[in-house]
Amino acid sequence: MAKVFITGGTGCIGAVTVYQLITQYGDEIEQVLIASRSASSDQLEIWFGESLHRYVDEGRIAFARVDIGDQQSLQSTLEAFQPTHLIHLGALQSPDCASNPEKGLAVNLAGTMNLFNMIEALEHPLKRVVFASSGAVYGKRAMYPEATVAENAQLAPPNLYGVWKVAGEHLANLFHEKTGIPTVSLRLNTTFGPGRDQGTTSAPTKVMKSLVIGANEGKSLPFEMPYRGRENYHYVEDVGAHFAGVCMMPFDGCQAFNIKGKTIEVSQFLETVDTIANELGIAEFLETGIAADATPNLFICDLDDAAVEEQFPGLPRTPIEDGIRKTIERFRVMVTQGRVKI
Repeated sequence: MAKVFITGGTGCIGAVTVYQLITQYGDEIEQVLIASRSASSDQLEIWFGESLHRYVDEGRIAFARVDIGDQQSLQSTLEAFQPTHLIHLGALQSPDCASNPEKGLAVNLAGTMNLFNMIEALEHPLKRVVFASSGAVYGKRAMYPEATVAENAQLAPPNLYGVWKVAGEHLANLFHEKTGIPTVSLRLNTTFGPGRDQGTTSAPTKVMKSLVIGANEGKSLPFEMPYRGRENYHYVEDVGAHFAGVCMMPFDGCQAFNIKGKTIEVSQFLETVDTIANELGIAEFLETGIAADATPNLFICDLDDAAVEEQFPGLPRTPIEDGIRKTIERFRVMVTQGRVKI
């Protein structure tokens, strides 16, 4: 039975990853330990609802207040838990890295290095390590003449967040070379869906949240996209399924994989939101567009996902239309419960 240690498990992607681990691989999992500086269960409750308390009471899900930069608490937590699998999602997102580079460096790079050092020293070797990387490791789309950007393309991160993700992948590679433990890095671009309302690429989700809150209040809540151009989208449940899947499915070696998604124009995404809003009878409350001073989107790479399908067959790629519909419908339920705020 697996004992999964997950950093950042109270965040958006962490919470849905825990949900996918429990619901898709529950028969193989003894316990998931969520290590986070926050003990908040808000994101987890989006997916588990009231059943979260049952899983906690049963001991299937547990929490530990741990800062990955605190070597002593991290080491004691890992030694006490003795994980068989580890997923590292804890990180500061792009805006925080830009506004506070020192903190971003401490968390995203030093914290990641600290974590790898700690798990390397564990008495019982892990069966799998998964590192959350990013499409931000790639450069501008013009660098790549191919139709899609594969994992072996040149890396040229456009911001500090991407630089530290490249470094994190190298740390993962060194860890694998030293230990032989199977290690996977997952690269993703724009995650959208319930709970994804922080970070540079949270704007697509904020459009839908504004729509639903406005419909509930009987008025439009305008929201403009702060960037323009093409964007590579992943529905949030798919992202969680990828992290859970590459953690639990058979694999040997060390490799980076692009997560499955689809690239379309930002304007096309907004048009699709409008279409779904019409179907649901709330289009009159949608007031959105692209800001006049919108900057070109940095994360536009059309990710090639052939490698992840070959190695981990069957991981989902929800059509954007379906992901938008699911997001709006989930927000409508959450609004009636008083669990969604601007």
